Amino acid sequence: MKQTIDEESINGLVVYRIQRSKETMAEAKLMIDEGYLNGAINRLYYACYYIVIALLIKNGISSQTHAGAKQMLGLHFVVTGKLSPKTSSIFATLFEKRHSSDYDDFTYYDKDTLEKLYPQADEFIQTIEKLIET
Repeated sequence: MKQTIDEESINGLVVYRIQRSKETMAEAKLMIDEGYLNGAINRLYYACYYIVIALLIKNGISSQTHAGAKQMLGLHFVVTGKLSPKTSSIFATLFEKRHSSDYDDFTYYDKDTLEKLYPQADEFIQTIEKLIET
């Protein structure tokens, strides 16, 4: 049986996920500044993941997994032209790097990589937030 929630609860959850996204970006920045680079990859990915979940929730789209969220983003926003493939690729890149960072042995990221990824993640979040507002 599919559970439904009211519009006020949906909006509250969307606001919460946007807030978590922004807080997690701040965590990533601190980790980059302190040299915890693999942890920063994780935080950048999750900041983007939270905003994607906010977008999906806002549009009544559910996903049970991280891969599912990535797939739903592509299906409902890239394929339809609402989001460019280039922008979507930022999320895909962070998805792969986070997985590698968290699960593969001897995977290390350098500060240059993080200093390139941070503004890309920030741009991704801003773009998704604009989609949420429309």
